[in-house]
Amino acid sequence: MKKSYEASARAQAHVQSLHAYVPGEQPQGGGWTKLNTNENPYPPSPAVAPAVAKEAAKLQFYPEPTSAALRAAIGADADLGAEHVIIGNGSDNILDLITRCFAQTPGVGHTVPSYSLYPVVAGMSGQALMEVPFDRSMCLDVEAIAALQARVFFLTNPNAPTGVGFSLNEIEQVLQAIDGLLVVDEAYVDFGGESALPLLKDYENLIVVRTFSKSYSLAGMRVGYALAAPKIIALLDRVRDAYNLDRVAQAAALAAFTDREYFETRRGEVIATRESTRAVLDAHGWFSYPSVANFLFTEPKNAAGESGPEVAAALFEHLKKNRVLVRYFPGHPLTCAFIRVSIGTDNQMQAFLTAVHSWLNHA
Repeated sequence: MKKSYEASARAQAHVQSLHAYVPGEQPQGGGWTKLNTNENPYPPSPAVAPAVAKEAAKLQFYPEPTSAALRAAIGADADLGAEHVIIGNGSDNILDLITRCFAQTPGVGHTVPSYSLYPVVAGMSGQALMEVPFDRSMCLDVEAIAALQARVFFLTNPNAPTGVGFSLNEIEQVLQAIDGLLVVDEAYVDFGGESALPLLKDYENLIVVRTFSKSYSLAGMRVGYALAAPKIIALLDRVRDAYNLDRVAQAAALAAFTDREYFETRRGEVIATRESTRAVLDAHGWFSYPSVANFLFTEPKNAAGESGPEVAAALFEHLKKNRVLVRYFPGHPLTCAFIRVSIGTDNQMQAFLTAVHSWLNHA
């Protein structure tokens, strides 16, 4: 006899209302210029492949449970001890650990627009989500952040999707004004942003979160980390899954992290391509936010000089028809007239600009 089970009705109430994170489109087949998910266009350090091969011969054994070697390397680089570091299965895992460990009434706060995973991790823990909206100036409203009285506040620096960076002074103002934890999500900071790491020695209510997905070209490995006061790290370790990072990912991340020359070279190439691309968009008369990330957030104008949601949507569709994928966020008044373009290789950006040129001439 078949037995039914009403899963949706019996799930916890906060799970029933949860909307899952929607990642950027992953195209099928070849021939695409993929500039929609902020991946690094260059391969990881040459040191990664042999490190991975070495660990692949040991897959019958569990990995080191705490990623101790990687913690030590990251801590030393930040002039801190390993006890200040936790490693996650991607930075998304770290954000979830923080929420599960520290989020309480009145809820989780974040700026809007920002990383669309924050509502998901808040919802997963049954927490209310409180917003501090940006206006077009993208100025950080310290008073509004403090007024929320959030136990956990997420701040993406540089901001996504605009690429705008906030200064160390602004971050410190927030830390002084709030009573809860400030989580500074520095996924893109290596491309020109100002890191909050120097503030860790003076502020125990700061957590700095980073990832290997962007500047280290390891998006496929899912490695993230956080730095904070040891007592915060110890609590996060209590809710961290055992063996949360496999041995291959640990080895790949350590090899990439310690190859500083390769890191600096590739980072410089991405920054140079970003600036040359922005110069072309500026020449078209488009407004682009000053970016310290590996993407540009730009407000297109058509041949008639018009901008707005319809213009941005039309360009997005034209690019897609020409097998160039970028990201469009129609659901917010600050983002609906813009497209976000990840920085690829010079050839990939030329493909993007060629498609833009054809749109301007034939739209």
